[in-house]
Amino acid sequence: MDLRFGDSKPTDEERAAVDALLGPPESSWEGADRSDADLRWARGGREARDRRDQLLPALHALNDRVGWISEGALDYVCRRLTVPPAEAYGVATFYAMFSVRPRPATVLHVCTDLACTAAGASELVATVEARLGPQSGVKVERSPCLGLCERAPATLTIRAGTPARLGVPPLGEFEDEAVQAESGGPGAAAPGDGKGKGRRGRNTLHATAVCAPATPARAIAAATAPESAPTEPAPETAVPQTGTPTLTLLHRIGTADPTSLDDYRAHGGYTALRRAFALGPAAVIREVTDAGLVGRGGAAFPTGRKWQATAAQPDHPHYLVCNADESEPGTFKDRVLMEGDPYALVEAMTIAAYATGAHQGYLYLRGEYPRALARLTHAIEQARTRGLLGDDVLGQGYAFDIEIRRGAGAYICGEETAMFNSIEGRRGEPRSKPPFPVEKGLFGKPTVENNVETLVNVLPILTMGAEAYAAIGTPTSTGPKLFCVSGSVARPGVYELPFGATLGELLTLAGVRDNLRAVLLGGAAGGFVRPDELDIPLTFEGTREAGTTLGSGVVMAFDDTVPLPRLLLRIAEFFRDESCGQCVPCRVGTVRQEEALHRIADRTGAAAADDIALLREVGRAMRDASICGLGQTAWNAVESAIDRLGAYE
Repeated sequence: MDLRFGDSKPTDEERAAVDALLGPPESSWEGADRSDADLRWARGGREARDRRDQLLPALHALNDRVGWISEGALDYVCRRLTVPPAEAYGVATFYAMFSVRPRPATVLHVCTDLACTAAGASELVATVEARLGPQSGVKVERSPCLGLCERAPATLTIRAGTPARLGVPPLGEFEDEAVQAESGGPGAAAPGDGKGKGRRGRNTLHATAVCAPATPARAIAAATAPESAPTEPAPETAVPQTGTPTLTLLHRIGTADPTSLDDYRAHGGYTALRRAFALGPAAVIREVTDAGLVGRGGAAFPTGRKWQATAAQPDHPHYLVCNADESEPGTFKDRVLMEGDPYALVEAMTIAAYATGAHQGYLYLRGEYPRALARLTHAIEQARTRGLLGDDVLGQGYAFDIEIRRGAGAYICGEETAMFNSIEGRRGEPRSKPPFPVEKGLFGKPTVENNVETLVNVLPILTMGAEAYAAIGTPTSTGPKLFCVSGSVARPGVYELPFGATLGELLTLAGVRDNLRAVLLGGAAGGFVRPDELDIPLTFEGTREAGTTLGSGVVMAFDDTVPLPRLLLRIAEFFRDESCGQCVPCRVGTVRQEEALHRIADRTGAAAADDIALLREVGRAMRDASICGLGQTAWNAVESAIDRLGAYE
């Protein structure tokens, strides 16, 4: 791929997919037929370059329609957006869900990550590959965590092609295996916003999500005959506590219809937003600060401080970004919230934007979540129609709207600055800090970024008051927390407990099996603990004092039937694959870590001891010198397994 355009041309179908998103080209400079006017001047220029952030949606449009991205199609996108082909190629090849080589229209993703590996994913993928031969028209891909850990082993089938109809079908149709969705931008830009003016993004996804535990027959049926695939279970099946009256964050899931705005309001919806308007932006930030809310994505940064720092910035416009790209193996709480209570996220984003002075919000949604995309698209459209988004929210004279941006399979894009680059149409590589996002974030403007669970916590803070919210949990870790429990338990799913509950109490709720071997806290970036350490309090400070981490709330239990060395090797493979390669400590260190673990699996004694010493040296280098959290935490789980579990003794 060159900086210059090649001779390849897009097919009519590829051209139609791009034009459906960007509109028809206006001149031959953008790929239209040449006219006499085009010989006298070039149109586009800065205006076209300002649409660089449409690159990722355009790649999605091609991938969704055709199944892969040809050189001619990529050239056409580059002409439309005035992006050098070499740069666009770098973006297209960055994401696992895209392909720049021909492949079948149907791709069957089989999760081979931690929970699914423990549940027999290796046998599942081997059987599926054997039965689906090269003539089946289905490509089978081993996938990192699909965020369906409560159904392990899990599969997801993506089928490219022209959707049966544009627009969002009735939500009842989202419950079966066929999902079609359209995610649109807010149309005209918000006041003071130079981005997105006069455009409306349209991303059409046609996907099948197979309910699990997946059997070879179910996976093959979904890939070859989606009309006969089993129905995807309702979101409340992932919440074993459904119906418990004491729930705060999960109380509507399984009780209110997630497709109905009226039902959401009947169950207390939009009470928090009305109180926010009554309080004013400064008082909302004060409530969030007094409540002691900290980020639920793992960093535990005080949310009120982040909001205040953004609101105080004199540079405008301000942006709000919701991080819904939960790709940490073992994490699926945000998916359950978005599928089971989508209006809560829309309301919470509106409150956060109002408090921080933002008029445009971006919801960066994981590409492997087709039903969440459908639910949120519907919720945003309904909120816009009913005056809860748009130029005059609730008649208060405040303008705010939300645009969904789909990720495409890149764990690193969960890091906030990598996410900003992805939205802007660049490779999802982290930026050096400072400057911090509250000063220069998305499009170089002040930006507040929070994940789904953090934002949804704002609703009870405003409805019950900061003091009552802070009384939940412990003095230093306030409020309820969602935990994603999977692995060797009888009732995997999302659990809500107040901070301060112990690990043992949580596992008792989930029905931990006998012969517990280890528990992984925090996912692949977390650490293992022993079965005799179940009295660890589930707080950020409690896990820190115990020498581990709470992270995003992942709790994976493994009994003695699960081979621990194989799990560690899978973690190393995951970080090697997901490293963006930008910095040497992570790019080289993740490879060296995997190589050493492969050697250890085949050796014992002094040779193994040498490789363990090498692992420690490489781990320290990654932790101290990597640009972002991926490299800084890639060694954590392996280190804890060696030190706490004696994994290679």
